Amino acid sequence: MNDERPAIPDTDPLTWGTPEGRHMVRLLWDPPTPAGRGPKQKLTLDQVVEAGMAVAASGGVDKLSMRNVAAQLGVGAMSLYTYVPGRDELFELMIDRAWAARKLPDRSQPWRDQVEFHARQAWEMYQAYPWLIHANLWRMPLGPHVLDVQEDLYRAVMLTRLPYAEVARVAGLVESHVFGVARSMITDTSMSSNTGVTADEYWDSRSSFWGTYYSQERFPTMTAIWESGAFERSAGDEIEFGLARLLDGVELLIERLTTS
Repeated sequence: MNDERPAIPDTDPLTWGTPEGRHMVRLLWDPPTPAGRGPKQKLTLDQVVEAGMAVAASGGVDKLSMRNVAAQLGVGAMSLYTYVPGRDELFELMIDRAWAARKLPDRSQPWRDQVEFHARQAWEMYQAYPWLIHANLWRMPLGPHVLDVQEDLYRAVMLTRLPYAEVARVAGLVESHVFGVARSMITDTSMSSNTGVTADEYWDSRSSFWGTYYSQERFPTMTAIWESGAFERSAGDEIEFGLARLLDGVELLIERLTTS
């Protein structure tokens, strides 16, 4: 998430940005409704977005194209440009639609419980929509669902009474932590599916290393960790461990600022 504050032009808002950018914002916030007069359109923007999500779910983002989305809907590819300018704009709409699945925390709970809730909702979102790992956290769509979730996360972190700069950084760290773990897990799952080689099979195929180049003397720390079984952990464990350490650090920051 980009924390830089955009400059606000002293002109008519309808002229801000670029024509393409203004069109994208309208699609996110004020999508067209079916025309009351004239030829009836075969599709709606919602159907196009849902079809894009279906294509990404079945084949990944690499398969997301106007042609494949059109095939999913049983229409010609050119007809989709009536609803959305292109593949990249469609992906933005899909991202915002996916973020709509995230629930918001109970505001009566302490700040840490609320932030943890946000993190776990993010984790569930990535599991439900694994293609989201191809989104750019620094260029998220300015859509209502994305911004509503981000606003609530900032609000929850604000309960710490930290300065604004730290609030922005903490919220960004929480989202980035979950995104990073999700990306690693989903990428590995995708590789297994694409290559037909599981993670265990991958390491087994390179097992000659242990009898040739590996030595306990050279790698004593890794050996100790391996023998303890500590390398065996799930992605969910990684989410919770990293989140706990991150928020422990936030609590220390709060304590330092309130006692200084």
